[in-house]
Amino acid sequence: MAKIKILTARQIVNLPFGFHSDGGNLYLRVRDTGARSWVFRYKLAGKVIELGLGPVADRSLSQARELASKMRTAVADGLDPATLARVKRDAAAMTFKDYAEALIESKRDGWRNVKHAGQWASTLKEYAYATIGDKRPADVTIADVKAILSPIWASKTETASRVRGRIESVLDYAAVSENAQSRNNPARWKGVLDKLLPAARKVTAVVHHAAAPYAGVPAIMSALRAKDCLSAYCLRFAILTAARSGEARGALWADIDTEARTWAIPASRMKAGREHRVPLCDEALEILAKMQEWRRDDAVSVFPGARGGLLSDVAVNKVLHGIAPAVTAHGFRSAFRDWGAETTAFPSAALELALAHANKDKVEAAYQRSDLFDRRKELMTAWGRYCASAGNVVQIARNAA
Repeated sequence: MAKIKILTARQIVNLPFGFHSDGGNLYLRVRDTGARSWVFRYKLAGKVIELGLGPVADRSLSQARELASKMRTAVADGLDPATLARVKRDAAAMTFKDYAEALIESKRDGWRNVKHAGQWASTLKEYAYATIGDKRPADVTIADVKAILSPIWASKTETASRVRGRIESVLDYAAVSENAQSRNNPARWKGVLDKLLPAARKVTAVVHHAAAPYAGVPAIMSALRAKDCLSAYCLRFAILTAARSGEARGALWADIDTEARTWAIPASRMKAGREHRVPLCDEALEILAKMQEWRRDDAVSVFPGARGGLLSDVAVNKVLHGIAPAVTAHGFRSAFRDWGAETTAFPSAALELALAHANKDKVEAAYQRSDLFDRRKELMTAWGRYCASAGNVVQIARNAA
C-alpha cells in the first residue's frame, strides 16, 4: 500500500522550491517565489491531471488531506474530483484583495519570470491593502488611490508607478468579473490621475545601471578568470554574449548548439518576446565545456543553483563586487555598446541586434527582416578577443569603487 501522510507541519513551512509528495495524490508545490500551495494529481485515460487546492495559508495540512481523501473516493467512483475543489464565491462579497489574489493566480502561468507573482503580491500588500484591501472594488475612489500614491510618488516614483498600474489592473479585472465594464477606474492614469499627480518623468531622474568603462572590461574579465566558481563562469558568459544576467543564469543545455557555436534563447525568456540567436566566441565555448564537466545528473541548466533552481543574481553580483564594487552585471551591456560604437566599424543595427533590442522605429523594423547573424558572428568574435586582451585589475577596481 502506498504511503500517505508523509509531510510534517514543519516541512510545510521549510521545504525548498519543488514538488513534494504527501502521498495519496496530494502534493505541496513550492514556487521560486516561496509561495506554497496544495495540488491534487491523478490520472485520467493515461493523462496526468493537476487540480489546485489553494495556498497553505488558506488550507491547513489536515484540511488538505481530508479534501484529498474525498477526491480519491470521487476518482474511484468515476466522478470528477474537481467539483470538490471548487469554492463558490459570491462576487458581491469579494474585496479588492480577493480580486488581486485571483488576478495574480490567473496571470501566473503567463509570466516569463516567476518573481512577478511575488512582486505583485508584495507591493500590493505593502502599499494598497491597508487602504483598500477590504473594500469592494466598486467602492474604491480616486481619493483612496491618491492616498496610496501621494506619499511615495516623489520618493519612490518607479515603485509608485507600478503600484498604480497594478491597482488599475485589479480594478479592471474586478469590473469584468462583475460584468461592470462601464465602471470608471479611479487608478487609470490618462484622464484621471494625470490631472492630480505630476508625470513620473518630471519627478525622478532616469538612473542607469552602473557600468564599467569598456576600457576596464578586460581587467574585470582577467580577475574573473582567476575565480574557479560557478557565478564567475556565469558572469563571464553573460559578458561575452552581451546577455542580460537573467538570460545567462537561465541558459539551458537544450538551447545551445556547440557545433554551430550558437545559443538560441527562446522567445518565452526574452524581454522583447522574440527568439534571440547568440553567436558564441571561443571563450564562451570554453566556459560551456567547463560547465559540461561540472554538469550533474544531466541537469538541464547550464548554471544551476545549489538546490537545482536558477543561480541567483545575488551570487553573480557578489563575485562581481569583489572585483568592481560599484559596477552592475547589467552595465556590461552598456560597455559592449560603447565599445562597438567607439572602436569598431560594425553598424549600429548589428550592435542593437546583439543586445536583442527592439527597433522602436516601426517603419524601419518592418523592413529589417534579417537578424544579421553572420555579421554578428564577426562582432562577437571581435568582442571576445577584446575581452581577452590585457588589463589592469587593480586600477579598474579602484576606479569602480
